[in-house]
Amino acid sequence: MKINKILLFFFVMSMMSSCDDYLDLQPISEETSGNAYETASQIEAALVGAYESFQSSEYYVWDNVLFQDVRSDNCYAGGDNPEIFQIDFIDIEPAHSRLFTHWSNIYNAIFKANLVLERVDGITDDRLTEERRSQIKGEAYFLRSYHYFTLVKLWGDVPLILNTITSTDSESVNIPRTDIAMVYEQITSDLELAATLLPDTYGNDASINKARATAGAAHALAAKAYAQQPSPNYQLVLDHIDAVERSDADYRLIEYSELFDGNNYNNAESIIEVQYLGGNEGNFGPQLLLPPSVSGDTWRKFATPSIDLINAFDSEGDVVRKNASILFESVQWVDEFWGNSQGTAVPFSYKWKNAGGFASADNTYLIRYGDIVLLKAEALNELDQLQNAVIEVNRIRDRAQLPDLTIAQRSSKEVLRTTILKERRLELFQEGQRWDDLARYNVLVSTMNSLIEIDLRNGNPVNYNMTDAKRLLPIPQQELDRNPALIQNPL
Repeated sequence: MKINKILLFFFVMSMMSSCDDYLDLQPISEETSGNAYETASQIEAALVGAYESFQSSEYYVWDNVLFQDVRSDNCYAGGDNPEIFQIDFIDIEPAHSRLFTHWSNIYNAIFKANLVLERVDGITDDRLTEERRSQIKGEAYFLRSYHYFTLVKLWGDVPLILNTITSTDSESVNIPRTDIAMVYEQITSDLELAATLLPDTYGNDASINKARATAGAAHALAAKAYAQQPSPNYQLVLDHIDAVERSDADYRLIEYSELFDGNNYNNAESIIEVQYLGGNEGNFGPQLLLPPSVSGDTWRKFATPSIDLINAFDSEGDVVRKNASILFESVQWVDEFWGNSQGTAVPFSYKWKNAGGFASADNTYLIRYGDIVLLKAEALNELDQLQNAVIEVNRIRDRAQLPDLTIAQRSSKEVLRTTILKERRLELFQEGQRWDDLARYNVLVSTMNSLIEIDLRNGNPVNYNMTDAKRLLPIPQQELDRNPALIQNPL
């Protein structure tokens, strides 16, 4: 089990309680079924394990970039991995190994959150106050909701499991898929409850407040879920964003370059982020993306920004966000989209700044306020409050040193919708958002099939053959083989 900055919170609590043995957080794997989850320290350790899934699940480390940015119009696969090329060309088969890996890892994370929820009320240790018990529940509800939100966006209908499974009987383990609307109902109801149980902050230490679920994080995720569900409820989106903006956490926009310079994590714009310390507690993702001058190696990197993305930045004159997000560098390998010859200048995904030899201390934003501001603009526009929507978009543009929206960019609800979608693309590149945004706006098929990308090896355009069925991933074949109650998505 990784012990990261989250444990600082527990150390502070233990010092306040003056209980020396409270610091002895033995891994739950070392406990027996008879004595586990009897003390405050044991349930806190179980909660740490639930948070740790953000570090141990490869999807949250960097595969979200593959399935969101590479699968969409933002990036090419890069590298030399056939399965990543399949993601790039939207040609993903049920036997694709990453599908089962992510399905399993995310459900494992849900199991850990369910375990905390089941056991926390049974703790009679006096050191676990009722206030802290409620917070633990809120954190576990948030974590479970976050993981189900990930699953439902990737696969649509998924099995909804709200308790730990201890039996091997077929009725217990062969769980059918739950309708997507019911999954979203569970996500949002859990988040509504979590928001009432969680504090705005846990004190003055930003490395704790940004590492843990807070009321602001629950409201922000609820806003995103209400927007992404099959029938969006934009009034509830606004209601939850209003709660985010009234939070005592005082979320606010900071300079864009400071968000991604590698030195200002746990900042005022961050709502929740994955904490990395480097070394044994390091982030391997940056090494896979950063150029040789930064990474210190010479092999071809993954998630190469596309020509279409670079053109989107340049057409807007968006120098600030482009320079913070992308770095061009001449390379000795051949890139089939950026020159097809050695020595070509190739763009690199650059929001992480420190490679660290697969052990970077660069954090990952799970939710930040800039995303929420643009979501607020989206909701206002969908509710026919166009002028208020423009104000929110201009806040983001002003931060990027861009002029206010022109009359042409905000001339109608439909035009402003397209403008906001582009703004989200430039603002949130490499943050695992693009595929979801295109799906929510119902433009996945049209965007991918109108994309013009030329393979310079043969001069032919890439045909992505995007269909509505490809909006969702196939259910992993291994899971279909294990669970006959599952039905495959259309292929």
